[in-house]
Amino acid sequence: MRQPTPTMKRPLDSRQLLAFVTVVRRQSFTLAAQELHLTQSAVSHSMRALESDLGCRLLDRSGRRLVLTEQGGQFFQNAERILREMEQARLDLDRLLEPARVESVA
Repeated sequence: MRQPTPTMKRPLDSRQLLAFVTVVRRQSFTLAAQELHLTQSAVSHSMRALESDLGCRLLDRSGRRLVLTEQGGQFFQNAERILREMEQARLDLDRLLEPARVESVA
């Protein structure tokens, strides 16, 4: 696997994308952590790492409220699309593999 170069950024981490989308949807690190079966600390760490990787803040944390930054709003739309496409890719592959699974069992 090629190492990222200064002009080639690291690929996005699907677990961080899922954590980000879940935090935004639930408007809570704690509720997102419960839904993802993670600790609140793990979700917070994931968000800090994602923001660090991207080089911008995605969420403003004011007290108990979470507000998307402008960059966060744009990234949220992209993250949702990426996660949908990943799920669709898995479903498409499962459909292709299903006849092979049935034949191997028979």
